[in-house]
Amino acid sequence: MGSKTPDDERHMYQDRDSPFTAKSSGIGGEKRGAHLSRDGDGCMAGDGGTNDDDDDDDEEAAKATAALGFVSVGSADASKKKKRKRPKRKNKAAVLKQSSPPKVALADLFPSGEYPEGEKLSYGSAFGTTARVTAPELRRGGHRPLEDSTVLNDYRKAAEVHRQVRQWVQQTVKPGQTLTEIATGIEDSVRALLGNPGLEPGESLKAGLGFPTGLALNNCVAHYTPNPGQKDIVLQHEDVMKVDFGVHINGWIVDSAFTMSFDPTYDNLLAAVRDATNTGIKNAGIDVRISDVSAAIQEAMESYEVEIRGKLFPVKPVRDLCGHDIKRYRIHGEKTIPFVKNSNQTKMEEGEVFAIETFGSTGRGVTRTGDGIYGYGLSYDTPRQVSLPLNSANRLYKTIKENFGTIVFCRRYLDRLGCDRYLAGLNCLVSNGILEPHQPLMDIPGSYSAQFEHTILLRESHKEVISRASTTNPRYDGNGQVCDKCRFNTALCKIGLDKTAWEMVSTPREASMAWALRTGYGFNTPIMATTSTGQVSTPSPIVHFIAGSRYTYPAHYPTFFVALYDTTILYFVPRT
Repeated sequence: MGSKTPDDERHMYQDRDSPFTAKSSGIGGEKRGAHLSRDGDGCMAGDGGTNDDDDDDDEEAAKATAALGFVSVGSADASKKKKRKRPKRKNKAAVLKQSSPPKVALADLFPSGEYPEGEKLSYGSAFGTTARVTAPELRRGGHRPLEDSTVLNDYRKAAEVHRQVRQWVQQTVKPGQTLTEIATGIEDSVRALLGNPGLEPGESLKAGLGFPTGLALNNCVAHYTPNPGQKDIVLQHEDVMKVDFGVHINGWIVDSAFTMSFDPTYDNLLAAVRDATNTGIKNAGIDVRISDVSAAIQEAMESYEVEIRGKLFPVKPVRDLCGHDIKRYRIHGEKTIPFVKNSNQTKMEEGEVFAIETFGSTGRGVTRTGDGIYGYGLSYDTPRQVSLPLNSANRLYKTIKENFGTIVFCRRYLDRLGCDRYLAGLNCLVSNGILEPHQPLMDIPGSYSAQFEHTILLRESHKEVISRASTTNPRYDGNGQVCDKCRFNTALCKIGLDKTAWEMVSTPREASMAWALRTGYGFNTPIMATTSTGQVSTPSPIVHFIAGSRYTYPAHYPTFFVALYDTTILYFVPRT
């Protein structure tokens, strides 16, 4: 969830001239959309099913007897009777498999109660010699939450829920769906995987959504969610959609976002923002100055351009939005990470949690507030009880405290709890400074923007990208077996792909579908690649890594890689 740059810092990053005082320029007149960003982080449980190998022993014995030419007394009449077949027994030990949409609770997929760790990254060679806060100074009283096994497991469970839901979104969301349908699908899936519907007081504080699902289209950079009373928006083929949602368990929030589109026009826009986010993750670490991370992010993003109808537009970082640290039950902490160079000498510290996110735009790179309200959040210093002129405001305040606390919520959540006639109470709470409203953030009309985000934990010996699957440790299915997808992850090194940038998809169909959606070609269009052993037909690859050689088709659509490794064809897509 994007954080607005504080007012006292915003002047450092903005241009002197306001982008909204003059008429809108022609910037961003592009044909909307970019490629379908595949994630591949979510590793579903192993395939289950029935055991179809159980044969009827009596039937097999009868066949064997007939083959030997023996006929028993009375068998002539008996053979005319229809043989009654026993129903095949289902394998009781069948491994559970995640459904689509995701509805199987994560506790059933991981019966051990231990959840996969995130991607581990080192702090670099300078880490060992860098002076940093010692353990006694780390936290008052010496408590270190990120080294607590219970806290880590809560984080990892929330991250696995996020991965499985976003993988489903990336595979199934398509033009023609309404934003309300997409948002409710995401939120219902999160609640189902957590095994917590969140309808009773206090349930949503144990586990649930970290904030309302953001579905910002095109020049809406951030903070839009469909709410009651608004005209429902239908996703179009030309749209660029930022999908931003959070999952929390016991207040430990995992915040991750990605961008989806169905038109290859904006491949470079998405590539720029993805690269900037990965650069931010790479440079983040204990005792690293936030200004250094910001400078690296800006340099990465501004190295890209987008061609729109024959005209080149630079990809600009959005100057008044920031990454941020995350506190328990607070999606926006105290520290911010701008996307442009600055003089902030604040350092990242051990034990902190950061949402490393970046926004890039083809517009001016500065936002203004749009119409409507995205969501509301209780101020952090609100009293336990309030006495306001409106009884509806007092009742609503009690409901908010019991169900959301300081977690940001939206009107759609109040409707789900059965609240009615609450608008006057909402306005009263806002006007008295008890609730903080969050409005949509817009760039100039006609522009397009993208967002990518991951949550990282700054642990004592390494940083853990908690919202990303580990690339070094195997992922396990519900039966304790190593997933087939992860069995081949070691091939990444031998092929020469960057493990932090690429993830393998399970089937050729997935790779073919990704390419077809992005280019308009049909599914399973064969393209031939020649190796030393002959020709290998693969479904719609853009780039082949075959026997150590590289072939591109076409060169400017690096959608996914195909590799022939130990006689097995592997398919890789960019990671978010």
